[in-house]
Amino acid sequence: MKYLIAGLGNIGSEYEHTRHNIGFDVVEYLAAQNGGIWKHDTLAFVCEIKHKGRTLVLIKPTTYMNLSGKAVNHWMQKHKIPKENIMVVIDDLNLDLGTLRIREKGSDGGHNGLKNIDAVTGGNDYPRLRIGIGNKFHKNQQVDFVLGKWKPDEKERVKLITEKAAAACLSFAAIGIKHTMNGFNGNLE
Repeated sequence: MKYLIAGLGNIGSEYEHTRHNIGFDVVEYLAAQNGGIWKHDTLAFVCEIKHKGRTLVLIKPTTYMNLSGKAVNHWMQKHKIPKENIMVVIDDLNLDLGTLRIREKGSDGGHNGLKNIDAVTGGNDYPRLRIGIGNKFHKNQQVDFVLGKWKPDEKERVKLITEKAAAACLSFAAIGIKHTMNGFNGNLE
């Protein structure tokens, strides 16, 4: 059984460990904890790991956030992974820092990565894991906030959030979306 875990973000050192790239951070953590080796391939950096008899194909699209659907669709087709076995990991500024929200399907919520995946794959009927990054920014500062680095006092909390989100991805592959939603939705506390 194969699963596709797509951590969304933007490629480039200027985007590393920014709020918008927490999806990348989650799949990088998953790879590091499970002996995965990243390789650059079509439209993404790709890594395969095993967990409880499942193969998880991890991707970090190289298409930039707004065109993530091209990479997700390519790897879904290449490995013949059904939409219900995909987990897209994204940042969400509408959720408080430390909140995880897993859904089987749903709206894009204004997230351009999800909008593009919906358009390219023909719908919003795939699981997604939204990670709250908070919304503590002044008017007209949203882009700077989302593309900004974590504050020093947030870093330890972000580490814990990343670990919990990675555990949710493994749970999704091992026991399914419903049990994972019950076990992981909510705030870090």
